[in-house]
Amino acid sequence: MTRTLHLNLFAYGRGHHEGAWRHTKAPRTPLTDFNYYRGLAELAEKGLFDSMFLADVLAGPRASGQPPANHLEPITLLSALAGVTRHIGLVATASTSYTEPFNLARQFASLDHISGGRVAWNVVTSWVNGAQANFGLDRLPTHAERYAKAFEYMEVVKGLWDSWADDAIVDDPTSGLYLRPERVRAIEHKGEHFRVRGPLNVPPGPQRHPLLFQAGSSADGQQFAARHAEAVFTAQPDLAAAQQFYASLKRHVVEAGRRPDSLVVMPGLSAVVASTDAEARLLLEELDELTSVQSGLEHLSTRFGGYDFSHLDLDTPLSVDDFPALGQIEAEKSRVQQYLQRVSRDRPTLRQLLRQLAGARGHFTLAGSPERIADAMQLWFESAAADGFNLMPPTLPNLLETFVDEVVPLLQRRGLFRRAYQQQTLRERYGLARPASQYFN
Repeated sequence: MTRTLHLNLFAYGRGHHEGAWRHTKAPRTPLTDFNYYRGLAELAEKGLFDSMFLADVLAGPRASGQPPANHLEPITLLSALAGVTRHIGLVATASTSYTEPFNLARQFASLDHISGGRVAWNVVTSWVNGAQANFGLDRLPTHAERYAKAFEYMEVVKGLWDSWADDAIVDDPTSGLYLRPERVRAIEHKGEHFRVRGPLNVPPGPQRHPLLFQAGSSADGQQFAARHAEAVFTAQPDLAAAQQFYASLKRHVVEAGRRPDSLVVMPGLSAVVASTDAEARLLLEELDELTSVQSGLEHLSTRFGGYDFSHLDLDTPLSVDDFPALGQIEAEKSRVQQYLQRVSRDRPTLRQLLRQLAGARGHFTLAGSPERIADAMQLWFESAAADGFNLMPPTLPNLLETFVDEVVPLLQRRGLFRRAYQQQTLRERYGLARPASQYFN
């Protein structure tokens, strides 16, 4: 079978660029309006995207000059979208640090039934400082603590999803037999973080396990991905970095006893698409002019665990000494390391760094014609840097519409992307098998 790339829409507010919400083309639709997200899902489905992804943050908003990614809780929203879409995969973010595994397992099992096998879980450990206070904790768990809990969490939820055999339900009115109790079992999990008896009270869905996404790129994140993830969202600023990460992660997958094609790597791509390269650069300049220094500082502070950068001069070249040491950061270590590498290599001023990060927070950004965007995607795909892309339109919905209308046809003509949906479940679309129960034949 010819290898083709995967496309996921990362639906994020009115766009991924910090200035998107202020642009003249930005819609004024409230971010609580279901029809806004329905429109994005319908556009992505028109473009034959594999899936649509919703991020989530469990702390309240801090930046006064930037709206949040989304106001609505992802699982609830995707459940509603499942009823008005037919093909698009539905990826919800949920935290292993602040969600009980039994509740999460039944939510995703239910959504898998509701969607006809189109659901995926983006597994996060929740690095944003401030969320812990909403769940009765006095401090943000350390990076190592969050991942230790996440590894055990996966044992629990996978056990719960496997606690029913596929033939457990008989539903035979004639005999009076609805269920074979011997084909449903308790998991009796007793670990350091969780005690869960089970079984789950929802029978297995079309996929048994939701497709498992993950976004960690740190050493712990890659080990977690190698064992559990089936698709990885990653922030890679250029081709060389993407190739290095791709090779490293695939190597970890093999070392974990899995085939390299059992995990799909999808770097973020924030593409400003216009008729010509000049028009695209002009649009990017317009967006950059709408960014706020204060909002950028608040974003940078969040990434560095609340560190205050306001004492730094905006126009003096930065050094890594202006930042807290990586070992002191308990937030998203991989992204912080990427920022520090950029500072060490390029010595930007603080103003320049904030402008660079305003486009997509460290993801690969590109402004150009449809041909230039398609060329870059093909290069990454054919150079062992990506199995597909996590599309992050700088403005929504207009740049998603342009991508669907102008870039997707180019990818199709080059034989890189599907021309029709064929597979029913999201697992099948990503080329992944339905897991067998660990308890039943």
